[in-house]
Amino acid sequence: MQQKILLIGGPGTGKTSVLNELIKRDYFCFPEISREVTLKAKEQGIEQMFLTQPLLFSQMLLEGREQQFLDAEKSDSELVFFDRGIPDVHAYMDFFKTEYPSIYIEKSKQYKYDKVFHFSPWKDIHEIDNERYETFEETTAIDVFLMKSYSDLGYNIINVPFGSLDERTNFVLNSLSCEL
Repeated sequence: MQQKILLIGGPGTGKTSVLNELIKRDYFCFPEISREVTLKAKEQGIEQMFLTQPLLFSQMLLEGREQQFLDAEKSDSELVFFDRGIPDVHAYMDFFKTEYPSIYIEKSKQYKYDKVFHFSPWKDIHEIDNERYETFEETTAIDVFLMKSYSDLGYNIINVPFGSLDERTNFVLNSLSCEL
């Protein structure tokens, strides 16, 4: 039976680095799609789509993450890893105080992940780049909304300790192997 494993946390907390390491180790992984959406918007002349058109941006994320979930179900991989999940979309809208239709919560309840690994804000590794413009303080505040969204949905959240890339990746894999 397939397990859908989710990596959550604010921007710049190490999720993508661990996901890339999992890919190197031949695990089936879905990357974060917000960078793709952000880059497409920039190509169309929209600098910070989430800030200027938050509902359109969020709708595109929701559709993309839902499609990732459905694509995972078509796979025969026993373990599938996701860099961010469907509930992240409404968590971010809550952070930005953006009103949104109930479909965001409904989709979060419809598509359930088996395990959720949380990456806490970590100042030592936080960086700002062309697609990640949140300060460390914003990352910390966003993290509160992410944790609340997943907790409200009943998820048991597993905290990934700080450490090297190998240590963090191995923590995730070892946590899963204990339960297989």
